[in-house]
Amino acid sequence: MRFTNSSVESGKRLSRRDFLKLLKVGAIDLALLAVGGGIYSFLIEPAQIKIESVNLKLRRLTPGFSGIRIAQISDIHMGGWMNSDRLQNVVDLVVAQEPDLLLITGDFLLGRGFDEDSQQALRDLITILTPLAVLFPTFAILGNHDYWTNPEAVRDMLHSCNITDLTNTVFTLTRGAEKLHLRGVDDIWEGDVRLDEVIAKIPGDGSAILLAHEPDFADESAATERFDLQVSGHSHGGQVVLPFYGPPLLPYLSQKYPSGLYRVRKMFQYTNRGVGMARLPVRFNCPPEITVFTLEGGVS
Repeated sequence: MRFTNSSVESGKRLSRRDFLKLLKVGAIDLALLAVGGGIYSFLIEPAQIKIESVNLKLRRLTPGFSGIRIAQISDIHMGGWMNSDRLQNVVDLVVAQEPDLLLITGDFLLGRGFDEDSQQALRDLITILTPLAVLFPTFAILGNHDYWTNPEAVRDMLHSCNITDLTNTVFTLTRGAEKLHLRGVDDIWEGDVRLDEVIAKIPGDGSAILLAHEPDFADESAATERFDLQVSGHSHGGQVVLPFYGPPLLPYLSQKYPSGLYRVRKMFQYTNRGVGMARLPVRFNCPPEITVFTLEGGVS
């Protein structure tokens, strides 16, 4: 096939006017892409909550707890982008999963000082989370943003909701003679972590799950060889995850285990991407998350 009127064949070079036209078209395309990406990142993906189903075999989980379903949410950050309607949607999605229990791994508030907005956020949390804790046992720890707001007020909120505060303590679930231990530590960044005391409270038998807000604490908790699973939040997955690159920015203490499932020594580490946002309310390639673990016993 022979092409005619070709600038290459005729020896013509691209004129300055044509070049400027092409440059203008390219700039328009980039602008449209940026606007479209911005709309998606600000208005669409933050509301597209993904249910992540994670099946794990825990080496010390006894047969009586085989098949237990545990839901996890994290980083609500009530009072910013997260409002009552959006949190109610999160709760409705959790309820629809029909878990046996719920773990909330910190950062209930934004951490911008304890003002009227923060107090209203706490009232909204009580209104929405209280019915949730009636449906199934709910356990929680605090995060760094809760300390940056008012940790005691957050603990009072948990008490009002009948949510068990696992800070530096242990709650043991029993089925007959079998045991599953839920343990929590205070916020690693701002709190008073007492891991040795927590371990001392754990009986020698039964599987143990640790709630720790910052995921990189997994290196320390795994070294004790007493936890089968640590669940965390804090990172938000980076909120923006670039293809072929990953998250450009990650917060302190979530550099090594920013999102998803990891194996740290003999322990599993799982980092939830959170349902809210503390920084700029934008998500790209990093949707908010509700995790549902189905646990089985056996060597892993």
